[in-house]
Amino acid sequence: MVSLTADMSPLRPDRNLALELVRATEAASIRAVPFIGRGNKEAADGAAVDAMRAFLGTVNFQGRVVIGEGEKDNAPMLFNGEVVGSGRGPECDIAVDPIDGTSLTAAGRQNALSVIAVSDRGTMLDASTVFYMDKLVTGPAGVGVVDIRLPIGENIRLLSKALDKPIDEIVVSVLNRPRHEKLIEEIREAGAGTRLMSDGDVAGGINAARHGARTDMCVGVGGSPEGIVTACAIKALGGHIQGRLWPRDDDERQRGIDAGLKMDHVYEAEELVQGDNTLFVATGVTDGQLVAGVRREGNYVYTESVVLRGASGTLRRISSEHLVSKWL
Repeated sequence: MVSLTADMSPLRPDRNLALELVRATEAASIRAVPFIGRGNKEAADGAAVDAMRAFLGTVNFQGRVVIGEGEKDNAPMLFNGEVVGSGRGPECDIAVDPIDGTSLTAAGRQNALSVIAVSDRGTMLDASTVFYMDKLVTGPAGVGVVDIRLPIGENIRLLSKALDKPIDEIVVSVLNRPRHEKLIEEIREAGAGTRLMSDGDVAGGINAARHGARTDMCVGVGGSPEGIVTACAIKALGGHIQGRLWPRDDDERQRGIDAGLKMDHVYEAEELVQGDNTLFVATGVTDGQLVAGVRREGNYVYTESVVLRGASGTLRRISSEHLVSKWL
């Protein structure tokens, strides 16, 4: 099997797959621009899906969609099990979210992203039958220190000690949902601050693991697809991620069991995505801590993207300018 990170020596030149994938996230983000702040998240998502699917068809890889649009958004493209790419090149598992934060986009709020994550074929957990997952994400300081099975107050104290940072300076990101009311209360009772997210827990998780970010931990129940996507990025950042499936009812729980998923089990990073041969690419739709959103000035559209590569542990930023006449 061809590696995702094939030999780049002069004797064996190879196109950088991550840079090819950036073209697809850029396209999805740019196509979503006319819908930012317009209150129609379905239209924004539809435009982004169309653009991403078209560009993925030109990429030299054999990508099998493990986490796609179909289960969540009833989309006719980029559904679970679909094969994308040119049919040549490495065989991969792929997770796509043309817009992580459709509600953010529709409302014109921050932290909406277009995201693709890739790993070797057969290495990405298919958690599509259980939509939600309880997650704990930190940077490298949390590895071997925090544990999702512990009370949140204990994890905050352990991370505070590992970071050599006062508890009252620790900031924890959590989705602002009724299901998290007790969790938020416990975080604050422990002496830490909260950063409440309206949506977009992929960005929240990555920011918690990223060096120099303003948050130290990301916790709580969000989408299980987003958990797998985030795990691909965490591999490159050297951070900590754990997930525990959170079925909404007995029927969903049974569907997960029938699909071979483990209920009441803590999935470690290596179970979410096996190995370090991972790629994560994201382009900003709206402004956020991770990347700037799409910006139009005159005849040009500007985008900012990040590329995280697990094998080398690198995070690269890509700033691009595009002629408006080619896009909008």
